[in-house]
This record gives sequence, structure tokens and C-alpha cells, in this order.
Amino acid sequence: MHKNLKNISFKDLIISEDEDYTLVNKPPFIASLDDRAEIKNLLGLAKKEFEEYQICHRLDKETSGIVVFAKNPEAYRNFAMQLENREVKKIYHAVIHGLHKFEDFEADEPLHTTSTKSRVDFHSGKAAFTLLGTLEHFKKHSLIKCFPVTGRMHQIRAHLAYHQAPIVNDPAYGGKEAFLSELKRNYNHKKWEEENPMINRVALHSSQVAFKGLNGKVIEGEAEYPKDFSVLIKLLRKFN
Repeated sequence: MHKNLKNISFKDLIISEDEDYTLVNKPPFIASLDDRAEIKNLLGLAKKEFEEYQICHRLDKETSGIVVFAKNPEAYRNFAMQLENREVKKIYHAVIHGLHKFEDFEADEPLHTTSTKSRVDFHSGKAAFTLLGTLEHFKKHSLIKCFPVTGRMHQIRAHLAYHQAPIVNDPAYGGKEAFLSELKRNYNHKKWEEENPMINRVALHSSQVAFKGLNGKVIEGEAEYPKDFSVLIKLLRKFN
């Protein structure tokens, strides 16, 4: 368990809620569901507040951002049907290596998924679609938005890796750590101390979600960047 999560409560994470759904901003380093290595997980925190909560989708442990919870079985089924029909809109932000100009770019390479990883496979892969758009360029990196139309495991990470644009600090998909010394001129680093990367996890954040509630009206929410992602962006801008 990350030291900053020891005393966290579900109420601290709530973005908005109504009678059917609660939208929360998941911190990095906490599992969405039960993880045998973890005492705390997001669903467990939710059920301490309201036993009927069901988590509608999940994020990888290191990924931060918006997660939807249903308060009753009907609400859960409503979201699940929209997810299956690709009607839930989810927008992610990622910091990637390199200067990439994505303008409504569609990554449509099929993905073959194992229990731990996905990879592009044009022979036995399943259909996968991710729309990409560049938000900002820095000296050696880009901030992009990603809209996964399909929901394959690690879809965004695998598609970006295939297009030579891996996410910062995502070693499983070719993303290296990002250091301030690579950007700042005359960086003064003490020889006997190891330099820490600007972010200690995969630089991926689930920023927005939109779907229809039981009454047919659109429910949407936006999750602010957590501190580590926000600091990364500030440093990249400062030394651009």
C-alpha cells in the first residue's frame, strides 16, 4: 500500500453522485478490485460506505482517474449494456515519449491478449480501436488524449507502443522513466544520490466519462489530475 493511501476514505474520492451512480477519482497505486497483495482496494472502500455498491469498470492499479460505481442492480446493468455496445465515452490523458502530432488519429490494429499483456497481432488478434489526439508538446514528450472505442486489456498502452509513442514509465510497453536532468540545463545532481524520475508510475490518467443514466439523461464527470501527474506536467512545461 502506498504511504499516501493509508488513511484514505471513499468519501474523499467522490466527484459527484445521484440516486443511481457515484463517480470517484481513483488515486494511483490502489487496485480497483480485490488484490491479494493489498489490504485496501477501491471496491472494498466503497462497500464500507454502502454495501450495495458495484464497480462498473476498472482501472489498472497504477492508472489514476474516474471510476463509476452503481448503487443498485438496475443501474449496474444499464452501464454494463452501454459498455458492451460501446456507448460509454471514456477519455484518458497520457504523457508519451517523443513529439507526436495525432489529429483524430485512429489506431485500429487488432490486439492479442494474454493474462498479463496485450500486443498487436494481425493474424489472431481481436478488433481494437483507439482514437488519439495531441493536446500539448514539450521538449521531448507529448501530452495526448485517448478515446478507447473498444475495451481490450491495456489497449491504449499497446496501441501507443506499436506507434512508437510509449507512455512514460511504462516498461512493459517500452516506456522509459523521465528525468529532470534530461530537460534542465546544468542540472546539479549529487553524485552519490540516485536521481528520482519525475513520476513513479505509468503516466496515464482517466480524465472523463459520459454515459446515460436510467432516465436517459447523460451523466458525465471529469477527474482532476492527481498530484504526481500534475507535477510532471508542470515540470515538462517549465523546462520546455
